[in-house]
Amino acid sequence: MTILDEIIAQKRLEVARRQAETPASVLEQMPDFKRPARSARDAVQDFRSTGIIAEFKRRSPSKGLINGSADVAQTTQGYVRAGAAVLSVLTDEPFFGGTPADLQVARTANPDTPILRKDFVIDTYQLLEAKAWGADLVLLIAACLTPQEVRDLSEQAQNLGLQVLLEVHDEDELDRSLVHTVDLVGVNNRNLKTFETSVETSLRLVERIPDTFAKITESGLHDAQTMRTLFRAGFDGFLIGEAFMKTPDPAAALAALVNEYIATNPQPA
Repeated sequence: MTILDEIIAQKRLEVARRQAETPASVLEQMPDFKRPARSARDAVQDFRSTGIIAEFKRRSPSKGLINGSADVAQTTQGYVRAGAAVLSVLTDEPFFGGTPADLQVARTANPDTPILRKDFVIDTYQLLEAKAWGADLVLLIAACLTPQEVRDLSEQAQNLGLQVLLEVHDEDELDRSLVHTVDLVGVNNRNLKTFETSVETSLRLVERIPDTFAKITESGLHDAQTMRTLFRAGFDGFLIGEAFMKTPDPAAALAALVNEYIATNPQPA
């Protein structure tokens, strides 16, 4: 069993437990459920934008503990001040140390910034949770969903007013999973078998993604030079978390990267 298989098995149990504890009817009555979502796609494609989706992540299966002391509100507000176009907040607890409260705190602290619920979405109920907790955008990972599940979940997300980021790791996942009901396509540069990262994955796939989608590159992004290369190749945005979170001051790390990127790139992504 791979780590992804283990995560999904745990996620199915978690979703069943949550649904028993909090029925959909309760989620639909929460204040943020009726809040109009903000467009993450517009935020990363705006010509004035850095294109950065800055992530709040405490730990990961491959790296273990990354940052156990960062404050959600302080860090995410710092990200926005430093130039983040979109925020990403992990809500998976067993493997990434995230909680629903993290997303809710980030939403309250950053009312005008699009927020991605970063989790392993396998069920419609999780879309209702995302909406109720204040997310604007959800992640669908092609590696753990069938093409029909991607289609169904993305359509249901759109019906709720949520945008969809489809994550792929290779040509096969992209070709079989891409549907018009997703808004952004993310290429994850991390190999799920070895956990090694290579931006060559993004450079190989970028031309296969139609320009009708916002193009996002994920994982292994640490410096302005790599960002420039990927932007010129056709990417609109960059999902970065570990590079910031492993430092004592994640927002300061983002600010330094943004300053370097803008200084050497007259048209930021």
